[in-house]
Amino acid sequence: MTVAGVIAEFDPLHRGHGYLLRQIRAQLGADTAIVAAMSGTFTQRGGAAICTPHARAEMALRAGAALVLELPQPFC
Repeated sequence: MTVAGVIAEFDPLHRGHGYLLRQIRAQLGADTAIVAAMSGTFTQRGGAAICTPHARAEMALRAGAALVLELPQPFC
């Protein structure tokens, strides 16, 4: 099994994010586990996120991520 990592906000998750996740699987194989590192309540640009971290994580899982981890606030 291959594991791929993605750093993203998914705020909100859109077609481009879905395309990225599909392309990872297309290039690395259908059994690729995609691990997403996602910002929490505040985005990487410093503003408040539109959606809650839980809602964004659920969207990412439904789009094909196998695991979503929240980055600690100081590193976002």
